Amino acid sequence: MGIPQGNLKLLDTELAKSLLNSTIPARLAYIAKDGTPRVIPTWFHWNGNEIVMATFIAGPQVTHYPARPAALRASPAVAITIDTEAFPPEVLLIRGEASVTEVDGLAPEFKEAARRYLGKEGAKAFFNQNSKPSVRMARIAVRPTWVGTLDFQTRLPSHVGGVVA
Repeated sequence: MGIPQGNLKLLDTELAKSLLNSTIPARLAYIAKDGTPRVIPTWFHWNGNEIVMATFIAGPQVTHYPARPAALRASPAVAITIDTEAFPPEVLLIRGEASVTEVDGLAPEFKEAARRYLGKEGAKAFFNQNSKPSVRMARIAVRPTWVGTLDFQTRLPSHVGGVVA
């Protein structure tokens, strides 16, 4: 079977590397301040140790402080999935705790993500539009504590005879 589900060494597999370098948004699951679950698609950057996401908290386009940073500070346990739409799907599952720090301007990892998602020229235009003196971001970093992968060929979910997650 290879590396068991939950082992951080799964981050070094070709499947994980492919998904971590893809332009598929990560889906971040967390608990909101009202106690209900939320899932939000988000750009991300994998720096080799953390999955880093960011959200605007101040700037010309921000009409109110976002709820996600406060919710993550109150309840930092999160789950992330990055998965393909093709059949059979490929899935990277990550659990960890989020830490939130505020930064002036665009978070460096957000800029890296923008380059990956938008391409060099698209990112340049995006930066020109969003690099204002009043811009602040919440940098959300998740250090994995549990990792799972599914490819529905060699690694199946437990309910169809695969590995227990």
